[in-house]
Amino acid sequence: MVSLPNVSSVELHNNNQQQQQDLEDSGRTERAKWLINSPEPPYLWQELVSGIRKNVFPHRGNHSLGAMCFFQALFPILRWGKTYNASKLKDDFMAGLTLASLSIPQSIGYANIAKLDPQNGLYTSAVPPLIYALMGSSREIAIGPVAVVSMLLSSMVPNVVDPVVDPSGYRKFVFTVTFFAGTFQAIFGLFRLGFLVDFLSHAAIVGFMAGAAIVIGLQQLKGLFGLNHFTTKTDVVSVLGSVLKSVPHEWHPLNFSLGCLFLVFLLVARSIGRRNKKLFWLPAIAPLLSVILSTLIVYLTKADEHGVKIIKHLKGGLNRSSLHQLQLNGPHVAQAAKIGLISAVVALTEAIAVGRSFASIKGYHLDGNKEMMAMGFMNVAGSFTSCYVATGSFSRTAVNFSAGCQTAVSNIVMAITVVVALELFTKLLYYTPISILASIILSALPGLIDINEAYYIWKVDKLDFLACLGAFFGVLFVSVEIGLLAAVTISFAKILLNSIRPSVEQLGRLPRTDTFCEVNQYPMAIESETPGLLTLGMNSGLLCFANANCIRERIMRLVTEEGGTKETEKDTGQILILDMSNVMNIDTSGIFALEELHNNLVSLGIKLAMVNLRWQVIHKLKVAKFVEKIGIEWIFLTVGEAVDACLASKLV
Repeated sequence: MVSLPNVSSVELHNNNQQQQQDLEDSGRTERAKWLINSPEPPYLWQELVSGIRKNVFPHRGNHSLGAMCFFQALFPILRWGKTYNASKLKDDFMAGLTLASLSIPQSIGYANIAKLDPQNGLYTSAVPPLIYALMGSSREIAIGPVAVVSMLLSSMVPNVVDPVVDPSGYRKFVFTVTFFAGTFQAIFGLFRLGFLVDFLSHAAIVGFMAGAAIVIGLQQLKGLFGLNHFTTKTDVVSVLGSVLKSVPHEWHPLNFSLGCLFLVFLLVARSIGRRNKKLFWLPAIAPLLSVILSTLIVYLTKADEHGVKIIKHLKGGLNRSSLHQLQLNGPHVAQAAKIGLISAVVALTEAIAVGRSFASIKGYHLDGNKEMMAMGFMNVAGSFTSCYVATGSFSRTAVNFSAGCQTAVSNIVMAITVVVALELFTKLLYYTPISILASIILSALPGLIDINEAYYIWKVDKLDFLACLGAFFGVLFVSVEIGLLAAVTISFAKILLNSIRPSVEQLGRLPRTDTFCEVNQYPMAIESETPGLLTLGMNSGLLCFANANCIRERIMRLVTEEGGTKETEKDTGQILILDMSNVMNIDTSGIFALEELHNNLVSLGIKLAMVNLRWQVIHKLKVAKFVEKIGIEWIFLTVGEAVDACLASKLV
């Protein structure tokens, strides 16, 4: 019988601990390799191609769909049209007729704001809605001319072509701007560049809309008072100066009285519709009723002979081709492209905001990139058919929604109704007073001014409110371009301020958990009591040229402060654990800053451990050979794992 050597319980316990430690070290090494050996991230061109494929072939994995998949992605009507029935058609038909009753007078009025002929506004409510119904994904949005875009064109285009001196050239230039706006919108959607629209923040849009509403309202004083001479500038000082100068000599009391009478009627109808949702149709048909009644009054009383200004001749018939009028090789192509880009962004911002708000009510998702493509194609088609920039209207979309629309077929019904009106009823609008168009536009403007939302922005974010004020006062006192520029500049300044001066915070473990959080935010978090161990978190999504040196200096300041406040022996190791969870990407300046940080720490006898390096970051650090410098054993998946490894291996 062979006798076994006596093994003490202490030795067995030590052996078990050693085996467990070896297993943990092996597991940590394996998990570090998962991070280090992750596949290379896709290149920029691959992401762009993938984005285009997702837009055009959303179900490309199913090869059996073939061409049908492509056409259903491009024309959503082919998908939901399969389940379309008579009940939905009834709802859409009534909604479309209600929408047309509001769209016809508004389109004429908005064309007047854009300094175009009335028929151009009606054309814009005919062709673009038809194209959108085929390609758009929103069920409620109503397409056509809107006040803000009309004012944008009337403030920027006259700087290039004077509508009074050269009305034909002005009209051609607007068609060219519309072509460029549609082209930019389609490109944004095709290459998934929807983030460009977000440069106009929500706060900026609130201020811009409010300022634009006031300017548009002041401009309508020309039609309301019946003035002949009026400034072409859009700032409030010039407009009020023109009104005060012209009213004493040119205003017509009858013209003013008629406009004010129907303005009161429209506002009362609007108030009744808000209080009683069942009477939503009253404010919707009130503008058309105002046009009909005022036209009859002028015709029967011959009020046009006593100072009431009327539309007079309005060309009827279907949309006329304007393809040959596009000026794509003239001297003003660059200006047309610039104005087209600004118009495209403003129109998309309004349309997507409107579409998403009503889509959320109905409980479905609206794809912003597909909406951009639909808007782009409809405006390109509009530029070929005597239309100007069209987009989604908030007031008409609200009417469409309240009228019970089920699908985009309501836009088709509205467009057909407008075409019928162009064919049959344009001659009847000869005696329509211009003051009525002004009152219709004035009645729609209060919806663009949201004081409650501005107050909410002030309470939540003061810098956002500053962007809101910048857009508001820029539009109000200077011009539309300056207002937009001020809003975008303040928004960019906010982004730069947050990215250039990011915070670096000390992390601690929450009691009874393995979660590490910022000590400043969670006072109950326990800082490491081990001398020489410091855990920091970097609060920046991008480590780049703009903030790399600032972050490096803040880390070194915290390291030196920590080293000065904690008494450590000279032979005790020191470790800095840097949590990189929030850093999504890094550039060469960021890598250089990390290398300099590492060198500074080495000179102080401090080891650098890095936690949770994201895909783009770990790839670039591997290419730069920075991972080799610090060693794979100093790369960890979580902060808790890094702290436990340092403590277990007695590195501190």
